[in-house]
Amino acid sequence: MSGKITDSVFIQTGYSTYVPKACEYKDFISMNQMNEYMEKANIIITHGGPSSFIMALQHNKVPIVVPRLSKFNEHVNNHQLIFCNELFARGFSIKVVENIDDLASYINLVSTGDYNDLAFMNNKEFMQRFKKAVFSMLGE
Repeated sequence: MSGKITDSVFIQTGYSTYVPKACEYKDFISMNQMNEYMEKANIIITHGGPSSFIMALQHNKVPIVVPRLSKFNEHVNNHQLIFCNELFARGFSIKVVENIDDLASYINLVSTGDYNDLAFMNNKEFMQRFKKAVFSMLGE
């Protein structure tokens, strides 16, 4: 991997003040547009909010999840990291990036399909497992 992305890239920037220079972007897009982008995408990189990576899973993609961290003032605590690591430990098909320097290796891993954890892509089964995992974490 050369470190350069040659595919087209789309970023939903949200409330960020960052302005991408080398790709298409919008602050926010509709749910229909998000579904279209995710369906076409080879690689999906998202923050650790459940609705983002669940949507990727519903499109039979293995999301690369970069949780927002308190040390960068991205969130009040590290709940995204804790939650995503717990789901990964329970066998959910997400790749959790704890060190941003590892992002390129995760992109390479997902782009080559060099993993064997697509067992939980059935939406109904996924949602049942997800609900059970969340209730378990909440002690219910």
